[in-house]
Order: sequence, then C-alpha cells, then structure tokens
Amino acid sequence: MSLAVVMSRSLDGCEAPPVRVEVHLANGLPSFTLVGLADTEVKESRERVRAALAESGFDFPHNKRVTVNLAPADLPKESGRFDLPIALGILAAAGVVDIRRLAYLECAGELSLAGELRPVRGALSLALAVRLSAEPRRVLLLPDGSAQLAARVSDVDVRSARTLAEVVTALQAPIKDGEASGSSIDLPRAEPRLPAVNGQRAPDLSDVRGQLGARRALEIAAAGGHSLLLVGPPGSGKSMLAQRLVGLLPAMAEDEALASAALQGLMHSTWNGEGLGRRPYRTPHHSASAVALVGGGSPPRPGEISLAHGGVLFLDELPEFPRNALEALREPLETGHITISRAGRQAHFPARFQLVAAMNPCPCGWLGAQATTGRACRCTPQAVDRYRTRLSGPLLDRIDLLVEVPAQHSAELLAAAPGETTAAVAERVDEARAWQQARQGTCNANLDAARLQEAAQVDDAALRFLQAAADRLGWSGRAMHRVLKVARTIADLAASPRMGVAHVAEAVQYRRANQL
Repeated sequence: MSLAVVMSRSLDGCEAPPVRVEVHLANGLPSFTLVGLADTEVKESRERVRAALAESGFDFPHNKRVTVNLAPADLPKESGRFDLPIALGILAAAGVVDIRRLAYLECAGELSLAGELRPVRGALSLALAVRLSAEPRRVLLLPDGSAQLAARVSDVDVRSARTLAEVVTALQAPIKDGEASGSSIDLPRAEPRLPAVNGQRAPDLSDVRGQLGARRALEIAAAGGHSLLLVGPPGSGKSMLAQRLVGLLPAMAEDEALASAALQGLMHSTWNGEGLGRRPYRTPHHSASAVALVGGGSPPRPGEISLAHGGVLFLDELPEFPRNALEALREPLETGHITISRAGRQAHFPARFQLVAAMNPCPCGWLGAQATTGRACRCTPQAVDRYRTRLSGPLLDRIDLLVEVPAQHSAELLAAAPGETTAAVAERVDEARAWQQARQGTCNANLDAARLQEAAQVDDAALRFLQAAADRLGWSGRAMHRVLKVARTIADLAASPRMGVAHVAEAVQYRRANQL
C-alpha cells in the first residue's frame, strides 16, 4: 500500500486537536515533501526521521517521492511530536507495518538520530483529549517519560516505548484470530508517575507571631477563594502570610489536579510531574512583562496566571509591576480564563487563580511606622500619591480584601505566643468550603450576580447597613457584590445560614481600607 494514515495530536492552547498524518509514496524523482502548515521544527523532522529509520535497521524509500500531509491544513503544527507518526506512516506505506495495526492507535514522539524516543510537551493534554474523543482509538503511544505522566489520566490505554525499533517490532506482530482490526498492541502499559516527595517542611501559619487581623483575613481568603492585598512596611510579615495561604486551601480534586498539571506540562517537555496534585504557588518577579503574566508568544504559551490555575499567584511589590501587566489581570480576575488573540489564531487558557499581592504604604516603606520602628517616612505627599496611583481604580475594585499589616515592636514580637497552626485553620476552611459546595457547587469568589443573590440570604438590617456603607463610600456595583461575597464567606466560617449585620460589617472593614 502506497498510502498510510497515522493519527496524532497537535497543541492549540491547552487543547489537543487531532491531526491526520497522511503519508504517500509515489514513483518519480526522489523527494521528501512535508505540507500542512508546519513550522520549522516540524519540517526538520525529515532529517530526523531519515536518520532514525536507518539507525533502527529499516530502509528509507530513497527511490520514491515521499509526501507527508498534516491535516487539517489550517491548524498550525509545532515541535517534533510528529516524528514518530511520520516514521510509522512511511513504514506502513512501504508495507513494513500492517496498516490495520494503526487503526486504533494515536501516537506522538520526537526521534533522535539514533532512533530513540524523546518526551513531548503537553502529554497530559494529549491524554485528556483522547479521553474526551468520540473516536474508537483508545491506545495512546508516547515516549516513556511522557507516557508515565499521561497514565495519570484514567480510562485511557497509554503505552510506552523507548525506541522506534521497539514500536515497529510490536506493530509487526501478526494479527490474532478474533482480534478487532489489530487493536491489541504488544507494548507495555505505562505506569503512572507518582508525585515527587518534598522532604522540606511546609511553612506553617504558627510561625507568624501576632498579626491577628491579617491572619483572620488570610483565613477568610482561603475559605472563599478571595483575592487579597497586604499593605505594610518592610519586614512586617506580608510574604510570610502569603506563603502560608496554600497550606490552608483544601486538597485538589483529581480533575482539578490534572487540569493544573496539564498547564504545567505545556511549558517544558522535560517536566517530570513534580508537585502534581499540590496547588501551585507562583511568585513572578516584579519585572515580569504582560506576556509573562497572562501568556503569549508564538505559538502561544500559558502565562503565570494560567500556571497558577487552581492555586495562588503572589505578586510582591505590586506597584513595581509594569502598569500594562497589572491592567492585563483585570479580565481574568473576573472571568477565570484568558484568551490570547493573534492575527492568525486564538488560544484559550484557564486562569482561575487566587491573587495575593503585597505592597509598601509608600516608596520608602515606613509611612505610619515611626511609633513602632522609630524610622520616619521621608516621602512627600506627592510621592506617596504617585506611588499609590500606580494601581488603577478598576484593578483595586477587583480585589476583595485589603489588609494593613502593621509593623510590630520588637518586645511585642518576642513576647507573642505562637498562633493557631495551619492544620487547625485549614479544618475550619474545609468546613466553610463544604457549606459552599453543598449550596452552590463552587466557592463564593466564583459566584456571578444571579447566583450570589440566591446564596446571599441577607437579613434586612444587614442589607440596610450595606446600602448605607455603599452610599457613604461611593462603591460601584462590583464593589457591593464583592462585599456580599466576603460577608457570605464570613457567615460560612461561623456556620450561619444567613448573613447578619456582624458578618457584613466585618466585610465592609476589609473594603473600607480599599481606598488607596
């Protein structure tokens, strides 16, 4: 047979659309033509495949006109993931491999010149796409390292191989009587890679001495998934508090963990699954660009907000970030996803992250701390205003909690007793999250206006108090909704089905400070 078709998958954002690798051998002047909107990395597969076939003991059809089409033609293809399907297609078209063996197979893998298989980027995305596919192909063949990651996805038959020769030997096995079109492939099933064990002690909330108000706000943020801004002088404990938020969050469900891990795997083909199952904690430097935060490039790659999906994004020294980078956060903070548009394509990435930010009260950092630290602020009022106006009103309007983290006197700090441990606070957070899941199926921070109205259950007195506060402080409709979400979380922590004046008043206090 001079025509063979091998199924593979490309990467389009965090999705993995199917690609038909069609290989045709014809008489004529010897050539190797590759078409189908392939970038440079894919076109270079001609040389890798030629050398890998020769080193693996197979004859390349040098006297044939070889045409490889990657369909659909309008879908961009990148990386060396198509090396293996191209090589198998050439061998099938030449009659070396039974074409029926490829009917139930999807594969991807980069070839070395010696015929070894190298890992590919986005192995988890490939496996998730195969599981959702309506096609009967359920055998996914990947290089050994990538297959161990893909095997974490249930209901997908993932096979692993180390070399091209190993794959061809398995596909050359005769089809047994009663076997459905060669659906059985004699390659080892991949074993799931276990998450890497981190022997370091996780930071505990009891390490933070004092700062009762900030600790309370951290608990509320964890219980409802709310965004948080910490304002205080240097050394007051802002970074310590932010680092301990992840430990307060509930464990990730399997689907949530796989979605988060799939985004991590889109960045590097050598990602080994370290931290799989743990909520991500991303801390980009304040010199990060807008593309680094929200994603971009060619082909589009996820940014920090997507890599923090399901976890925490900590932005220290918030006003020092570029203005356009911070403004790019406004939409994903509302929607939970980001769409990267380019002239020829769009890429969609999830970005349901929990924002925690920290900043100083002024450029020098010591505004209001003289009584405690003895260090006076030397900033002019104009300098303080310029510093604070680096954060736009629309961005601050999307932050649920703003908490002052004051400097503590040395004697007070040394005499302070250890506070509650992470485990004790996390238990209350889990209970509050359970209330929210039973009531609305998601955390309070993700509620839209219609669902918030159903879940709020506000007392009349609390509603009047909220209206008076909104009129006095000039809040927008978004600000009122966010106060209601925070008050709903405070009520959940108190195991109260209805929101009273005390719950709303505490939420208002966190919003009143949000007038930088």
